[in-house]
Amino acid sequence: MQNPNSTVSGSEAYVIGIDYGTDSVRALLVNARTGQEVAQAVHYYTRWKTLQYCNPARNQFRQHPLDYIEGLEATVRKVAQEVPAEQIVGIAVDTTGSTPGAVNEQGVALALTPGFEENPNAMFVLWKDHTALEEAAEINLKARTWGGDDYTKFEGGIYSSEWFWAKIMHVVREDEAVAQAAHSWMEHCDWITLMLTGSNLATFKRSRCAAGHKAMWHESWGGLPMEEFIQHLEPKLTYLRGHLYQDTYTADESAGTLSEEWATRLGLTTNTVVAVGSFDAHAGAVAGEIDAYSMVKVMGTSTCDIVVAPSNEVGDRLVHGICGQVDGSVIPGMMGLEAGQSAFGDLLAWFKQIVEWPLRTMLPNSKVLTPELQHALREEISNNLLVELANAAEQVDPAESAVLALDWVNGRRTPDANQGLKGAIMNLTMGTNAPQIFRALVEAICYGSKQIVERFENEGIPIKQVIGIGGVAKKSRFVMQTLADVLNRPIKIAVSEQAPALGAAIYAAVAAGVHPDVLTAQKEMGSGFAETYEPNPARVADYQARYEQYKTFGRFVEEVTLGEGEVAETTLVDDQA
Repeated sequence: MQNPNSTVSGSEAYVIGIDYGTDSVRALLVNARTGQEVAQAVHYYTRWKTLQYCNPARNQFRQHPLDYIEGLEATVRKVAQEVPAEQIVGIAVDTTGSTPGAVNEQGVALALTPGFEENPNAMFVLWKDHTALEEAAEINLKARTWGGDDYTKFEGGIYSSEWFWAKIMHVVREDEAVAQAAHSWMEHCDWITLMLTGSNLATFKRSRCAAGHKAMWHESWGGLPMEEFIQHLEPKLTYLRGHLYQDTYTADESAGTLSEEWATRLGLTTNTVVAVGSFDAHAGAVAGEIDAYSMVKVMGTSTCDIVVAPSNEVGDRLVHGICGQVDGSVIPGMMGLEAGQSAFGDLLAWFKQIVEWPLRTMLPNSKVLTPELQHALREEISNNLLVELANAAEQVDPAESAVLALDWVNGRRTPDANQGLKGAIMNLTMGTNAPQIFRALVEAICYGSKQIVERFENEGIPIKQVIGIGGVAKKSRFVMQTLADVLNRPIKIAVSEQAPALGAAIYAAVAAGVHPDVLTAQKEMGSGFAETYEPNPARVADYQARYEQYKTFGRFVEEVTLGEGEVAETTLVDDQA
């Protein structure tokens, strides 16, 4: 049904980008020729909102597939009403990753089948779930000592508990029922795409970026690690290698068209092309107009730092300690390299929760305020808290503040994955206040970003420009200016409020044949840049000195953490050495 207020002509072609984030899913309707963003809709996951099936104390974060399905229908149906259904020629999905889930032989998520509806192990294991620390350490040890190829070498040389095989190993060891019922496992981006097309699981086109960056897929050894290695990792997974895939596909290719069921459910047609799935950061980098040797920083709850370079120029060079390098994972024909931080906005949100603790505990017991006033007061203070902290922290002179923090509250993603590490704060005194601590936390996430840039450049991948996208990039001037000062380089901010969804739409436009390739579609559909943060020369030297202190502090905490027996993903490897 066409919106009666729409002025779009019947000759137009439109695509929909669907972006599954940590907390919500959003759909973006885009003019496939001009890049005009016509409509968008957001749906927050109902079950996730109350952390059902999660146990933060155990670093367990699971999401029910019903949250994904309900969000898909709610958002796509809303934006699809803006134009005639036959004008929507393509659709593409990006998701968080690695977020794998178990499926049966028909490709149905186990949590949607009888007996598994309330079992967290039958749900999707969210990217930030770190229950597989021991399995990741075991993978790292066995990959180096089993006598064959080191299957981690194209994934930075260190396998993470955030990734595909570690999570599956953990679940099948913990839950025999899921181990027996799982015919295969799928990344979230693949599963949604399979569901939309109604394809056969055995022949379905799996995502190149998901497989290459998280599942140790590489062309040089013929796809996924060989069955003997998988059996060496975990005998319960011996069957799985044959139930997965050999080939992978880039996100600009068609995975099929909408099935009759999903065309009806979404208000579209069966002629709508569905592109191969991708990860949110990779799609976001495309929307951020990434080109050779640019770094697009996707800044939200965590960060993903995406770099592309001509494959022939990268050659055999391996960048150690990142989240993989995969030919065609972002832009076909170019090498995609990924890094990132496990906590970015999450670190600041954690401090906010600490500061607002009285709002959640004392206000409900108030004998003076009515429940309505309690709720209104709590919401007003909570909504403005980060803004006020940032305003006050911005007035703190970094040269006069001794407070120093580490950003590892959710472990360290890169460089050198170690999800067993913990955050820390030093140089607190009786005179330390909340804005000083908040400033130290902001600086910490910026120092973590600087370490990533240095790792790329020290290993022969120059970073010629930095582009910021995501919620933090758009909303926090204080964070972005601090980052520009710490990196001592300009940071361009992309215009689009929904960059990953726009990137997915760009992929969809190529898959549907509107544009011949991603680079052409990017030029035609990109939204440009809103502003550029220039580094403040007066602050650069102070931040460089504090950055050196940050690195020293980090080495100390890492040594203490390992000395206390914490399981780190590289511990078994270090012990072997």
